[in-house]
Amino acid sequence: MFPVEVRNLHFRYAGKQTNILDGVNLAVKKGEVVAIVGLSGSGKSTLCYCINGLIPHVYKGELSGESLIFGSCVKNMKIADIATKVGTVFQDPDTQLFSPTVEDEIAFGPENLCIEREEIGRRITSALEQVGMTRHRFASPDYLSGGEKQLIAIASVLSLQPEVLIFDEIMSQIDETGKTRIKEVIRGLKKSGKTIVMVEHNLDNLDEADRVMVVLKGKLINFTGKL
Repeated sequence: MFPVEVRNLHFRYAGKQTNILDGVNLAVKKGEVVAIVGLSGSGKSTLCYCINGLIPHVYKGELSGESLIFGSCVKNMKIADIATKVGTVFQDPDTQLFSPTVEDEIAFGPENLCIEREEIGRRITSALEQVGMTRHRFASPDYLSGGEKQLIAIASVLSLQPEVLIFDEIMSQIDETGKTRIKEVIRGLKKSGKTIVMVEHNLDNLDEADRVMVVLKGKLINFTGKL
């Protein structure tokens, strides 16, 4: 059983005439980092949405094929259940951070799952340690750098303890120092056994990837060095 498996996936957004995904197959092993590359609009993020359940639960369209998380079909799962198995971090951290302090931000997800307060405290500590941001626990996210905000966004996802992580161009708005820190975090998560699917447009950010795939004309194929 794979943590992430996509079988003959086709998807067309509502109101569109053609499929953006047209027969995609993918299997990701536990502890593997798979990078997905492709031109703008090729369907990279759409594939992520099919994996994390935003399609079909939020974004509608014509969907066929299967997206499986540990053998369970995503379209048959509840969003709350998916969130404990798949964590997603998006491109712009400012769209994900809204609490007055870092601690509040990381506690938000577990609190909504009605997890006990003592356990939430342990999860906050662990998540901050994993991203190297412990000293910012009581800081306001508003005063952090872009890279630090992205690390807090990662920590807020880690507090739900998902086994699968999706990083959708999380280094696209970050300076070189921030990118270095995020790559270190990815390396640590990989060592801990997390399964990671990372979407990227910059090939320089693929240092930690075990495998690189490209979305091309609705298909997912092995990357040969050219987009």
